[in-house]
Amino acid sequence: MRELTEKQKNILQFIEEFSEKEGMAPTVYEIGEKFNIKTSTVFAHLKALQRKNQLTRSSKARSIALRNGRKPVPHMSFLTAIPLLGRINAGMPADAQEYRERDIYIESALLARFPNDKFFALRVSGESMRDLGVLDGDIVIVRQTENIRSGDMVVALIGNEATVKSYFPLTQGRIELRPANPDYSTQVYRMDEVVIQGKVVGLQREYC
Repeated sequence: MRELTEKQKNILQFIEEFSEKEGMAPTVYEIGEKFNIKTSTVFAHLKALQRKNQLTRSSKARSIALRNGRKPVPHMSFLTAIPLLGRINAGMPADAQEYRERDIYIESALLARFPNDKFFALRVSGESMRDLGVLDGDIVIVRQTENIRSGDMVVALIGNEATVKSYFPLTQGRIELRPANPDYSTQVYRMDEVVIQGKVVGLQREYC
């Protein structure tokens, strides 16, 4: 097998370093930008590296995987679609609008950690969780689970109304739903008045 050229060694090193830093493989365009070369030239180098058994790749984006003992790089399959089900209030409870707006994409690794649980997303309306970094218009990622601990941020259903708050169990069969904004008051309910829909495990923010 022919030896690697200096450029091919540099490209392999860049792919490895980029993957360790970003958690995913670089695109052809990112490789081209790094070395100031055309995408057609990048493709030629990648094909040569495939022939030399240094990497594998497919037609999918970010599908480069290094071989010969190098750390493997995740494929585009690291993203999984979950449904975005409309808005939920981060203030006083409001009617939950549980219609499917569209799908959003989250890392498959998160789902793989909880293979028996389902996930969904909700768009937040209001500022009551501001001090925990949840702002009006943010999208919260929710894991449907009964394993809720004191202090977890949850989606709580009260009758037909839903809200997002921090969960704290109290004595005598009561729970506290606590905001993260001093402009809002804590609400206390009997346990049988509230259904915990799931635990907030992530957040996405869209910039217009």
